[in-house]
Amino acid sequence: MASVSGTIGIGIVGLGRAGWGMQCREISSRQDRFTLVAGCDTFAQWRDRFHAAYPEAQVTDSISALLKNPAVHIVSIATRTCDHCAHAVMALEAGKHVLLEKPMCVTLAEAQRLQAAAERSAGELWIRHNRRFEPGFLAIRSIIADGLLGRVAEIRLSRVSYGRRNDWQTLLQFGGGQLGNWGSHIIDHALQLLDAPAKPLRSVYAHLDRIAAVGDAEDHVKIVMQGHTGTIVDIVISGGAALPTPEYLIWGTRGALSCSGRNIKLRYLDPAVPLPPRAAYEGVPGAEFVLPDGSLPLGDRTIGSNFGKPETLTWVEEERTVPSEEPGKIWDAIYETLLRGAVFPVRLEEAIAVMEVIDRARKGTRFDLARC
Repeated sequence: MASVSGTIGIGIVGLGRAGWGMQCREISSRQDRFTLVAGCDTFAQWRDRFHAAYPEAQVTDSISALLKNPAVHIVSIATRTCDHCAHAVMALEAGKHVLLEKPMCVTLAEAQRLQAAAERSAGELWIRHNRRFEPGFLAIRSIIADGLLGRVAEIRLSRVSYGRRNDWQTLLQFGGGQLGNWGSHIIDHALQLLDAPAKPLRSVYAHLDRIAAVGDAEDHVKIVMQGHTGTIVDIVISGGAALPTPEYLIWGTRGALSCSGRNIKLRYLDPAVPLPPRAAYEGVPGAEFVLPDGSLPLGDRTIGSNFGKPETLTWVEEERTVPSEEPGKIWDAIYETLLRGAVFPVRLEEAIAVMEVIDRARKGTRFDLARC
C-alpha cells in the first residue's frame, strides 16, 4: 500500500450534497489529520462556495487537473452514482488512494471493473459505507454477540418515510433509486449480521416498487435474505411509507430487541435463572390436569388445558440509549489505515457483495438496468 505521513491531503470530486454537505464538514473537524487541498465540480456556484470556505485549496472543474495535484493523497469521489466507476478508475490509474461514495457504482459489472482497477493501482480503493460505524448498529451487533437473545431467528431492518421526491436520485439514468441510496447501507448491515460474504447466503428474495417518488426509479424496496445458519434478515426501505416502524426488530430463542433512533428496548430470559426441562406432551390436551377422582381443579376453565402446561418465566426488560452519531468515523479508520497500518474495516469484497445483492434485486424488474 502506498503510504503518507503527517497531514493527509484530500481532494473532493463533486461538491454537492455528499461532498460539501457531509464530507467537507467531517474533514474540517479533523484538521490535525486531514487538509482539504482541492475541490472539483462542473457547477460554478459550488466551486465558488468551496473557494470561499477553503481559499488556499485548488478549485477546478477538471478531474484531470485535480489528479495532477501532488498534494492530493486521497481523492474522494462524491459525484452522481452513474459517474462513480469512471471517476474512480481515473483516480486509481493516477495512483491515488480513492474514497468512493456509496453506492460504489451502478452494476455488479462496474464493481468488478473497479476491483480490477484497484488491483493494478498503487493506491487503495475504499467504499464509503460510513453507516457501518453507527453507534446503534454497533450496539446491536454487540448485544447479539453477547448472546442475550439466544440464537437469532429473524432480523427486520427498516428505513421508511413518505415523500414525493423529485431530484436526480429518482432517475435510473443517473443511478437513482432507494436500492443504491439507503439500500447500500442497510444491505451492508444485513450482510454483516449474516457473516456474509465470508459465509455465503442461502437465498435472496426482492420486490421493488415506486409509490410516492416521481421519476422512474424505485422508492420502495423489500429484500429477504437467508444466511448460512438459516437466520432471516427482512429489509424494508421506502420513501412511500406514511407510518414509521422500528429501525431494528430482532427475535431470538431467548428474547427480542427493538430499536428506534437512539433507543433500544430489550426483553430477554434472565441468564441467571436456568430453564427447567420441558417435554412435549403427546396425550389428550388437558389430561395431565385430571385429578384422581376424574375432576379438574378449575373445572373446564383449567389453565393450560388446551395449550399445554403453563410455566413462569423470569424476564429481564431493559432500555438502553446509544450515543449520538458521529458520522465522520470512517475518516478515522482511513487515517489509521494510512498512518498506522491498520486494516480498513470495510473490505472491498464486502462492498462488492452489496452490489451483487443490488444486481439480484433489480434483475427481471422494470427497474433493471445494464448501465447508465
